[in-house]
Amino acid sequence: MSSHAILQTARAAHETMRQARRTLHRNPELSFQEYETSAFIQKRLTELGIPFRVMANTGVVAHIGSGDRCVALRADIDALPIQEESGVEYSSTKQGVMHACGHDAHTAMLLGAAQILKERESAEGASSLGGVIKLIFQPGEEMSPGGASIMIREGVLENPRPEAIFGQHVNPDAPCGTAAFVAGTMMAATDELYWTIRGKSGHAAQPHKATDPVLAAAHLITQVQTLISRRLNPFESGVMSICTIHGGHATNVIPDVVEMSGTLRSMNLEWREAALQTLQDHTRILGASPLYGGGSAELRIERGYPPLVNNTETTSFARNAAENLIGVANVEDFEPKMWGEDFAYYTHEIPGTFWMLGIRPPHLDFTPGLHNSKFILDENALPIGAALLVNAALKRLA
Repeated sequence: MSSHAILQTARAAHETMRQARRTLHRNPELSFQEYETSAFIQKRLTELGIPFRVMANTGVVAHIGSGDRCVALRADIDALPIQEESGVEYSSTKQGVMHACGHDAHTAMLLGAAQILKERESAEGASSLGGVIKLIFQPGEEMSPGGASIMIREGVLENPRPEAIFGQHVNPDAPCGTAAFVAGTMMAATDELYWTIRGKSGHAAQPHKATDPVLAAAHLITQVQTLISRRLNPFESGVMSICTIHGGHATNVIPDVVEMSGTLRSMNLEWREAALQTLQDHTRILGASPLYGGGSAELRIERGYPPLVNNTETTSFARNAAENLIGVANVEDFEPKMWGEDFAYYTHEIPGTFWMLGIRPPHLDFTPGLHNSKFILDENALPIGAALLVNAALKRLA
């Protein structure tokens, strides 16, 4: 099946994908609560005659084709706790929940890919695909520990084990009809940090009789930034952001406790471990310092996703396949981001590539970004995304 034929077949299935995407958009569900979404996927796969099984409670894994080789394609299915303000006529019907990251489109495109592949299999036989194509509809990308880690633990990458995995994410910063790739580290490890700084309450006019956790917190905020400015190789990337701070209730009372939270983003696993240990050690030492009256400070770390690292060989392959499908002029380099993405778990197990699919309407210079209540996408990207997935899988197995 040529790249041109794949794209034409995907365009013929455009309306089916558009309707699927709009149905999912109207009915978003939060991470690990995607019961209606999972049922919708299962119903569509049943209609197509594609066998599947349920994993991780709401995840669905389907298989098309036969043979000794296997390639996996993945889409995430969950939504975000955001009140939609996009104004589209198919807006979310659920209060405070929205597909503001495009996972409804990811799911519709993988269902479109399933339709194209099943039609090929029905017309030419199961062996015509060159192997097994595993379709992974994954829950919980937006919430730690991430649905990918759970599905891997339940065996999604076994029986058969894929030799490669491909996935994609919509990109409102790029025009519809384009795709962007990066070989190597694409996104960061995402660790959440929660501090509790304890002191002793007292009158603001008598600070010497209290232990001030506000002062300790203020110093901690400024000092931990040296983790990036002085402990990280200037040629590597990292971000340390403290995003919340809560303490006290009156202008003349030194509080007992200050709580803070933030995130550490890192591209290097070795530095990540060293940085987290440094934060633990510094927090403990600073909290107990006699300069602040001898209080205490604790840091609780919730580990997030590892860095997303695209395999060099599969990325070169997927990029070439995309160039054959949509043209060299429409395939771009992607600038790595400090975002997090649990597709990273797959690429730490098997070779894989994750790319970005342009979805900005061509007549607009700007559209609201990911995780924005006004997020929209050009639905003409749906057949392109489906074709990219099919093209990568078939050419990999050819």
